Amino acid sequence: MPIPGLRRAVFAAAMLTLPAAPATADEAEALATFEVMTPDTAVSLAQATLAACRQEGYQIAVAVLDRFGQPQVVIRDRFAGPHTVPTATAKAWTAVSFRGETLELDTMIVDGTLDGAIRDIPGALFLGGGVPVMSAGSIVGGIGVSGAPEPSIDDECARAGIEAISELLEF
Repeated sequence: MPIPGLRRAVFAAAMLTLPAAPATADEAEALATFEVMTPDTAVSLAQATLAACRQEGYQIAVAVLDRFGQPQVVIRDRFAGPHTVPTATAKAWTAVSFRGETLELDTMIVDGTLDGAIRDIPGALFLGGGVPVMSAGSIVGGIGVSGAPEPSIDDECARAGIEAISELLEF
């Protein structure tokens, strides 16, 4: 009479001792590698952006998201409005999701190059101030800024923050 589960245990042990087959080129191509910002880099980007806007006299919120649209850092200056956090986050999410600058995407919607129905996608916000963060030609995250008097100024603040930490984004 066999011992219950013995056959299963012997099979599992045998499978663990089999040598692993080398991966073929086709199998290796089934996996992707990518770069992401470290939390320290995301914090540096948010702080540099906040400083750039403060220097111009603007109280803003800044959101830094990873390449998958998940928040890494959100900072709201003390006098920035309550709407600025979700707005900055939505701008960053839009920049990452659509792989483009929200100011440029908005212009494309207005001139008809991009279908205006895209505005109906939940969570998307096509106002200036969302910029993809790039490193070696790849998106490593996104930044969104909200609170300056114009979306173009939000965009300028985001770019100033990216420029301030550009050496951290270089390989």
